[in-house]
Amino acid sequence: MAEVGRTGISDPGALLPRGFWAAVEVWLERPQVANKRLCGARLEARWSATLPYAEARGPGTRAGSEQKERGPGPGQGSPGGGLGPRTLLGPEQCTACCELEEAQGQCQQEEAQREATSVPLRDSGHPGHRGREGDFPAADLDSLWEDFSQSLASGNSEMLAFLTCSGAGSQPEAQRELDVVLRTVIPKTSPHCPLTTPRREIVVQDVLNGTVTFLPLEEDDEGNLKVKMSNVYQIQLSHSKEEWFISVLIFCPERWHSDGIVYPKPTWLGEELLAKLAKWSVENKKSDFKSTLSLISIMKYSKAYQELKEKYKEMVKVWPEVTDPEKFVYEDVAIAAYLLILWEEERAERGLTARQSFVDLGCGNGLLVHILSSEGHPGRGIDVRRRKIWDMYGPQTQLEVPSLLLTPNDKTLFPDVDWLIGNHSDELTPWIPVIAARSSYNCRFFVLPCCFFDFIGRYSRRQSKKTQYREYLDFIKEVGFTCGFHVDEDCLRIPSTKRVCLVGKSRTYPSSREASVDEKRTQYIKSRRGCPVSPPGRELSPSPPWVAAGSAGHCDGQQALDTRVGCVAKAWAAEHGAGSQAEGPWLPGFHPREKAERVRNCAALPRDFIDQVVLQVANLLLGGKKLNTRSSQNGSLKTWNRGESLSLAEVANELDTETLRRLKRECGGLQTLLRNSHQVFRGTESASPPLQTRLCWFFMHHPDGCALSTDCCPFAHGPAELRPPQNTPRKKIP
Repeated sequence: MAEVGRTGISDPGALLPRGFWAAVEVWLERPQVANKRLCGARLEARWSATLPYAEARGPGTRAGSEQKERGPGPGQGSPGGGLGPRTLLGPEQCTACCELEEAQGQCQQEEAQREATSVPLRDSGHPGHRGREGDFPAADLDSLWEDFSQSLASGNSEMLAFLTCSGAGSQPEAQRELDVVLRTVIPKTSPHCPLTTPRREIVVQDVLNGTVTFLPLEEDDEGNLKVKMSNVYQIQLSHSKEEWFISVLIFCPERWHSDGIVYPKPTWLGEELLAKLAKWSVENKKSDFKSTLSLISIMKYSKAYQELKEKYKEMVKVWPEVTDPEKFVYEDVAIAAYLLILWEEERAERGLTARQSFVDLGCGNGLLVHILSSEGHPGRGIDVRRRKIWDMYGPQTQLEVPSLLLTPNDKTLFPDVDWLIGNHSDELTPWIPVIAARSSYNCRFFVLPCCFFDFIGRYSRRQSKKTQYREYLDFIKEVGFTCGFHVDEDCLRIPSTKRVCLVGKSRTYPSSREASVDEKRTQYIKSRRGCPVSPPGRELSPSPPWVAAGSAGHCDGQQALDTRVGCVAKAWAAEHGAGSQAEGPWLPGFHPREKAERVRNCAALPRDFIDQVVLQVANLLLGGKKLNTRSSQNGSLKTWNRGESLSLAEVANELDTETLRRLKRECGGLQTLLRNSHQVFRGTESASPPLQTRLCWFFMHHPDGCALSTDCCPFAHGPAELRPPQNTPRKKIP
């Protein structure tokens, strides 16, 4: 046995030992948060068990001494000996949360933080539970654990002592139960990671000792699984002299074989993993979002994604749009992989063989439609603007621009389509559940919200206690629930900060109640007409509990919604008349995106307006303090008025309200217009003297000193000229 790492933990929030077990759950269920070469893990079974006998602990007090404070831990199972009641978890009780290999920087950091703070285990009765593909038979589990226990009792005392944290010569103590988990670790499939075979291991959690031990499994010559005696390691929490410590120990270092993927080097365990566990143990953060890929099989997704990525990678090289090809290509590949697995599992659940049809509303570049169509799903994409890349897909990819603007009404229904897709569909996002519900009883929807739109115009916040993103997701879930869908939420594995999707796969009512439910939809849509803005200093009541809890509390939530919707709908009907929705759009005032994309870089502004602003700003600069420079003209030197420097805010203060309002509609506004006139203006940092907050290396060390004078050198010539650090200067327009 060897200790490969040990670190002390500062616990000012008194989160230990609870925090330690929360951190262990992250490594148990989401190992890819720390090890980026893994795709995820699948928990196949969890049960209570006891070892043949347990020896007394050695000197020092372990984390188990705090058991009464924290209540029963994960190891407090059945009090009987041997195998206790087993709870088999489906393979879909697995989670994943790493970004695509192409995602970088902040996306990866936010991803790890979110996943490390999400709920460790979900109930197997989750709506997204799809059965137990690849479950380990219960009889084999019994045999596996029985064989391992017998080997411990018949002479493998060193492994038994490692599991129980006891030393040689310790006195036996009463048996205690352990929490045992069977998991499958899934490596990423890529050309850089040749190992593609998932590896199984048994994880033994001993709450009283504060240890969790990882035991790899291997097949013998007859194909039976047994515990390997190599690559066994343990994570241990200890408490000594009012200090907490986390350690990583290896059972037999000389037998450790590192493949760099599932089994990293011992130094990585003792440094990288140990540092992350220590950090997670004292973090008191909760995530507002589900774990990544919680509704589908991670193993199937990983395989599908790698196949699609390899198949469509050439699109990056020929991308004709101005958008980032790597981001958009690999993002659509990841979304397509998710939908293909989601639909494959839906066919298995419903006993179907025909592939689902789809319509992508607001399809944009159409790549998602192209991939899904190429993979055998009949469908088409609709968008108000044609893209250059559409011509590259071929006739099998159906992409179309509607003759009329796509406005939600009775003419924009799709009764023969199985799924409606809204991938960053912007103005249409809240309407997609409505269109799906009214198209047919069997129509389902998938939306990936990005920009925040209500039924009419921009979405306005109603609660300050939630982030705008979380509140908007709850709003779309409310729309889906009101339309009669069970709405599931999941996080996609895409390089984006807005990666939460909402899926409506089934209805909350029988088809015979379609008419009454549609009346409630109509009332709800009308109730949103006057909804956007709350009075100053007053916050609207929060969304009912069922919004965040899915279909839980359906009756109470529906009654509350009916009351709220009914009152607003009556007021709307009194104002507009009872038959206002009989013909035309479902809600007057909806403005779809314009067919022609308007240029907003100030280049399309009238020339006389641009010239007027340029002349006004130039006169403003010339009328102030003159920054004179010498220039040569016709062989003689003369003074030339260069004008003063002003900040953008100072320039804007001199412009009239109408001019500023006009510029505000352009991207970048005044700054863009002045930058376009680069012959006249030059954007610089403020004309402040050199910072001189650090010593000049040349002045201090070069034999000839600094080539620049003290006034020109940005560094201090000697300690006497050092200045205190200053804030970042504001930009000036000279």
